[in-house]
Amino acid sequence: MTTALPRRRLLGYGVGSVGTGVFSAVPGLLLLYYLTDVLGVSAAVAGAVLVVPKAWDVLLNPIVGAASDREAVRTGRRTRLLLLGAGTLPFLFAAMFAVPADSPGLAAAWAGVAFLLAASAFACFQVPYVALPAEISADPSERGRAMAWRVVCLTLGILVAGGVAPALTDAAGGGRAGYALMGGVIGLVMGTAMVASTLANRWIASRPGPRPLGLAAALRTARGNRPFFMLLGAYVSHTLAVAIMLAGAPYVAAYRLDDYGLTSAMFVCMVGPSAFAVPLWRRLARRYGLVGCYVAALVLFCAATVALFPLITSPVGVLLLSALIGVCYAAVQLLPLSLLPETVHADTGRTGHAQSGAFTGLWTAAETGALALGPGIFALILAASSFSSSDFETPVVQPDSALTGMSAGFTFAPAALLLLSVPLLLAYRRLAALHRRPEEAREHAV
Repeated sequence: MTTALPRRRLLGYGVGSVGTGVFSAVPGLLLLYYLTDVLGVSAAVAGAVLVVPKAWDVLLNPIVGAASDREAVRTGRRTRLLLLGAGTLPFLFAAMFAVPADSPGLAAAWAGVAFLLAASAFACFQVPYVALPAEISADPSERGRAMAWRVVCLTLGILVAGGVAPALTDAAGGGRAGYALMGGVIGLVMGTAMVASTLANRWIASRPGPRPLGLAAALRTARGNRPFFMLLGAYVSHTLAVAIMLAGAPYVAAYRLDDYGLTSAMFVCMVGPSAFAVPLWRRLARRYGLVGCYVAALVLFCAATVALFPLITSPVGVLLLSALIGVCYAAVQLLPLSLLPETVHADTGRTGHAQSGAFTGLWTAAETGALALGPGIFALILAASSFSSSDFETPVVQPDSALTGMSAGFTFAPAALLLLSVPLLLAYRRLAALHRRPEEAREHAV
């Protein structure tokens, strides 16, 4: 019988997600708006600044995953890469929001380079961190408990990002000074959580297999895991939807609700309920199955997003629907991350290698790409709808086409991506059932 993990160890693992949640949310929420409406960078160029560094990160993450597996074979731990990322990311994050240049071109270059370096540091932490649940316990229920703690902490990190970061910016008067203060304070919070988690997780023994695989061999081996790629496709599609909404939130608050300060309120209304919804989704998943609950959450999420469009100028309507979206958001974070370790474990019998780093390298690469592409897509929507950039001192009045574009980009585009996740998830369930023993298939059925 497997010993239950004590709460201190669950918390030690989960607290790292406070840091990862901050970095996943803040650039997507504030960096595009910072570039277009504080530094005067055009929407098209600002979109490229967000996408290009993350495109590099998509290439880097599988390399980090293979390096993490090699470290695990040599040392039995994944600590060195975790510490490298946790120690450097806070300083690079602060630099992203401390642009010294007045020229929009130089400002874009500074922010882009800082973002690229910060994304690289984040990969060094995130990839081995996501690999740890597959190694934290041999018991699937204990791995599920670890993921629940992680999602609660992730929610807290996103709450800090979406609720505190804009408020800090406003408290310092907005503009460059406000964003610089926010970058320093949030970077410190993020770094503290990541370092604490790294030190707390040194007890986890890594078991990647009898020998480390090179990057090419690891990717070739992982390629045969078809359920993994269906699950990944579903996750990426709805992560892209969330990323588009993140990027659009400050614009909706500033131009449709006429109050940039409502950015924080929208986030609190969304993320606050999601923290309390995690235990609910765990109970529902035990009764109705992980995949069935995942599908239900995606459909409800889509319906709530579409319902936002006619209410986009109503603060009360937007905040109430944000709370409903938050309940769904808890599910689309918890359930795929609960399925991922089981998918990796199921692949061990096929390959003889529990190559957690390789799979999580691919997972985080795809997640990173989606989080980067979301602001890029929203920036393209702004550019196509004639959005006018401005600096903080000289705001402009947007044309009706830009207002319509930002409303549709915030609602209909994410809704389509959420629906796209559903057939991919159903394909995952079918393929995963073929690889399970009959009693396991019944356990995961709807």
